[in-house]
Amino acid sequence: MTSTGLLRTRESVDRTLGVPALFAIAGAAIGSSIYFALGVVARDALELTPLAFLVAGAFFAVTVMSYVEGNSLHPERGGASTFARYAFDELWSFIAGWAILLDYVIVIAIGALAISHYLAAFWSPLGRPGVELVVAALALALVARRNVRGLAASGLGRVLGVQLLNVALLVAVVVAAAVAGGGGPGAPYAPLDPQTPPTASGFLLAAVIASVAVTGAEAGSGLAGEIRPRARALRRLVLAAGGTAVVMFVAVSLVAVTTVPVIDGATALGGQFLEAPVLGVVMGLEPPWLALVFGYLVGAVAALVLFVALNVFMLGLSRLVYSLATNRQIPARLGRLDARHGTPSVAINTAAGLALVLVATGDLEFLAQLFAFGAMLTFTIAHVSVIVLRFREPGLRRAFRIPLWVKVRGAQVPLPAVVGAVLAGGAWVSVVVLSEGARIAGALWMAAGIALYVFYRRRQGVSVRGRLRVEESELQEAGGSIEYGSILVPVFGRPLDDDIIGTAGRLAAEEARPGESGTMIQALFVLEVPMALPLDAEVPEERLAEARRALSRAKDVGEEYEGVEVATATTRARSTGSAIVEEARRRGVEAIVLAAEEPTRIRGGALLGGRGGARQRFVGHMTREVLEEAPCRVIVTAPPAEDVDDDGARG
Repeated sequence: MTSTGLLRTRESVDRTLGVPALFAIAGAAIGSSIYFALGVVARDALELTPLAFLVAGAFFAVTVMSYVEGNSLHPERGGASTFARYAFDELWSFIAGWAILLDYVIVIAIGALAISHYLAAFWSPLGRPGVELVVAALALALVARRNVRGLAASGLGRVLGVQLLNVALLVAVVVAAAVAGGGGPGAPYAPLDPQTPPTASGFLLAAVIASVAVTGAEAGSGLAGEIRPRARALRRLVLAAGGTAVVMFVAVSLVAVTTVPVIDGATALGGQFLEAPVLGVVMGLEPPWLALVFGYLVGAVAALVLFVALNVFMLGLSRLVYSLATNRQIPARLGRLDARHGTPSVAINTAAGLALVLVATGDLEFLAQLFAFGAMLTFTIAHVSVIVLRFREPGLRRAFRIPLWVKVRGAQVPLPAVVGAVLAGGAWVSVVVLSEGARIAGALWMAAGIALYVFYRRRQGVSVRGRLRVEESELQEAGGSIEYGSILVPVFGRPLDDDIIGTAGRLAAEEARPGESGTMIQALFVLEVPMALPLDAEVPEERLAEARRALSRAKDVGEEYEGVEVATATTRARSTGSAIVEEARRRGVEAIVLAAEEPTRIRGGALLGGRGGARQRFVGHMTREVLEEAPCRVIVTAPPAEDVDDDGARG
């Protein structure tokens, strides 16, 4: 594919993902963190829990600013690891990446553990020791399977939908707790005047743990290089993500400590409801039927939100591992791609296994403190790197620049990044000093990683600090050069391809005139790249061979028609539908002949799946997307529904 073709494909990805995708990832981190961090934070911060979350929300806001500026300056996957590479060297880049890698595994483990405790709202034994491990294992297995098979770009739209549902539920919880909770009028303000103040060390640890949502900034940065939003859109993203974090954190924690008060220096949120604190909040509602209804709603939505967040965090982990492997910072076998699906299956399955081991410990507070160790180290490096890049690369274009700066030696030093670096660095020191378990486990993790890194680099004959650029494979193209014609035919390597090419061949032959060449058919094979990988990642040879076979067959069948020529090409994209639309627009074709998905057995329409009606849908997402967005006529062909009876079932 030409460089122009690659640029066009990336522009299509921009439209498919865009800023809403980044907000969906950040929202998944914000929403899920409330469900499992509230208990641990309340256990240490007691009645000052809202203040701890306020500090965490402010830290989230300044950290998002640093990540957005860093990614707009160097739009590459890797997050803090990438920033450190340009600001310092490969060793610091590895330290940042290895530290956040630990956090991904921990957050996945905590989320998997919390799922069973929220589902216990429907059946209490699900929250018991042993059973919770089984539920977590099942959740992790599903997450690993989905990520190995590859998450489609269209799935991020559903992630955003889940987060909007979650926001609506949490708003309802806040309102219900403020109105029907046990605190009475004026109670929401009572926690700010604590009768049992926490210890200074307890509050400090709580505030650090409350910042778990900041992992979403790191996960979102994995899409850098594929999304190039405008400066205005980036500013809106910063405001939306930061504002959502502050408002939701403070509002939920405020009603939480009001509804579940601190008694004798302890709260049920950090005891009985430690693993499912939001359930504890709604259980205190009056009358009892309201508590029951909200209990079921919270249990169902929390489990869904947590499962979606696990997939988002696993996506971030897999992309980070791929980045570390391609930069020769970890052995290539750890980033090895699955032969069929082209995803880093070794990393995904290993992470799921490690997460299950952490779940088996059952020590949520230790896991939260260990998370804080890795997160604060990474975020300190991220903030400092952004500051250093203001000195090293002052003239490079930044689509987003952190506001509020002071001039130091000719460079504009962003004050929010300075505040973020001080907060993150101080928080990391506090974790090292106050948590013996996190100090020991975190030090062992980092020591093992650095030893692996140094050994691997020395064995490869590469400098520990020097950068090793690995040229990624060129985009491969099957069947010859790209031509411009009037009919575009996507092929998928299925038996139906012959019928589709035949339909296009008949149309093309009809247009042919004596003495003139016939209409050109453009046979296109879309290589859909999973979200776990960058768009320019190497495609498995098995998949390329499949594309070559399908395109070769399309050429043979199409050119059986008199006066018809068939040109073949491949393209890669996040979404097959959007890629077809983009190629049709770029080539200026007059028609698309498309093989629709097999008709669904469920007849759409009125509310409960009734027949007929304006909502009737007999095709899948890809076909609908092409029909709605194509710039030309679309001819849809599908296999007949064999012996479909009146109930929509096949005979």
